[in-house]
Amino acid sequence: MSIVKKISILFLISFTLMSIIGFWIDAINSKRVDDLIKDKYLKISNEIFQNIDNKDRVESLINKYDLKRVEAQDEKSRELLYYEKHTFGFISIKKASFEDEFIIEINFLDENYTLRTPNEENINDKFKLNALIFLDIIVLFLIFLYLLKLLSPLKKITKKIENFSSGNFNSRIDIVSNDEMGTLSNTFNTMAASLEGLIKSREELLRDIGHELRTPIAKGKFVIEKIEDIEQKELLKKIFLDLEILTNELIELEKLNSTELNISTFSAETLITEALSKLYIDKESNITLEIEDDFKIEADLHYLSIALKNLVDNALKYATELPIILRVSKQKIYIINRGKKLSKELDYYLKPFTQELSQRDGFGLGLSIVSKIIDKHNFSLSYLHKDEENIFCLYFS
Repeated sequence: MSIVKKISILFLISFTLMSIIGFWIDAINSKRVDDLIKDKYLKISNEIFQNIDNKDRVESLINKYDLKRVEAQDEKSRELLYYEKHTFGFISIKKASFEDEFIIEINFLDENYTLRTPNEENINDKFKLNALIFLDIIVLFLIFLYLLKLLSPLKKITKKIENFSSGNFNSRIDIVSNDEMGTLSNTFNTMAASLEGLIKSREELLRDIGHELRTPIAKGKFVIEKIEDIEQKELLKKIFLDLEILTNELIELEKLNSTELNISTFSAETLITEALSKLYIDKESNITLEIEDDFKIEADLHYLSIALKNLVDNALKYATELPIILRVSKQKIYIINRGKKLSKELDYYLKPFTQELSQRDGFGLGLSIVSKIIDKHNFSLSYLHKDEENIFCLYFS
């Protein structure tokens, strides 16, 4: 899980908790204030009701408690806090939402008093507390946005590092900052420039070595033709052929480290056709092709066909019985041959210069090339030995 997702989850948890606490505090304060106000004005209302027949006394109480006469209020817009029915009358206390004044209504026979209370500081204090809670939520949200802004360069840095690891060695991070992000960017750029120089030097060295080796190999093959001893001639041909194969495989293996893939879309059948065209096969009957479910692949056809060619070549080379089977089914290509189980785990053979039997032809680079190509495409390769059959499987999903 990314850092941004973790921070987002923490923000949502904090926001939810703060909102719940805010509503909870508001509910408690509202109930506390309403109870205090109700008790206060209930006492005043009862005092007025008890003196309802003495108008002078009632007026005195109204002035004492700073009450004001008002017209009858809209019942729908008021919240009833208290109502008590008396003989020949009633007392009610109401309030409107978001107001700090209350309405007292006292009725006795034909006498009716509708009174407005003065502003209540307790309610103002409650509003201030709610405002502070709301401000805390706003500040929390702003902090969250600020953290996202601080971490936003990480996505760019990650992308550039992924590009570099995929072979784009001129990838650089263009972030100008005086904090740790800027330091990380500058450090990466310095490291990338150094590694790019080393990689290019190694590539040039290998190209030069390959070029220099091909020349004496070509000359040697030409000179061999002048040798009359057939046995010596064949032996030298084999030696020079091995040298040529080794040189080509080493150069191909090194090119995979720096070459960018040429991605295109093609079918599994096209891939098999391309791979088989790179092989020299004595008899077509040596390979049985079973296409159960042809599918589309997005990859570099050239390199992926080399990987499949190497797997097919190994299957033919190590088979104890022909034909081998190429099976296409559900985003997978199976390469199956009858033979002994590999003596070691598959990972062992994916390393350079490793092979099952030392007396076999080759230098143990075939599966290493396969491994690099598969990894570069983010595909996968598996091995299973079942019913006397070696089953290699390429996964394309």
